[in-house]
Amino acid sequence: MSLQHQTPHERQDMAAAAMRTYPNISRAWGLKEHEAATLLGVPDSTYRRWKQQPDRAPLDVNHLERMSLILGIYKALHILLPNAQAADSWLKRANQNPLFAGHAPIERMLNGQVSDLYVVRRHLDAARGGGVA
Repeated sequence: MSLQHQTPHERQDMAAAAMRTYPNISRAWGLKEHEAATLLGVPDSTYRRWKQQPDRAPLDVNHLERMSLILGIYKALHILLPNAQAADSWLKRANQNPLFAGHAPIERMLNGQVSDLYVVRRHLDAARGGGVA
């Protein structure tokens, strides 16, 4: 079922679960609080409030889409690179793939656009289908 067709209660349950999980991913990736907020597309103060009260975080469809992409990136990295340290540090290592032009993938993700999260997710999904990220 798409996010738009879920009930407000279902979306709130998803939002709470996502906000309980996301700070752990952010910490594993070594993100600063500002960077974690940027990936979600929210001001720092909003991210802090949501992190403190995940059950009350009113994530809209845009935030849930971002969260879905972030969780997918995290999962794909841990499938491709079973060593947790290697998986978590991949985003911060320079990447010669033309998508990243020698920069770390996290730099692209921190542009703040959903499309940048999508590009990284698709890249990793393609790597899972064959080849190495």
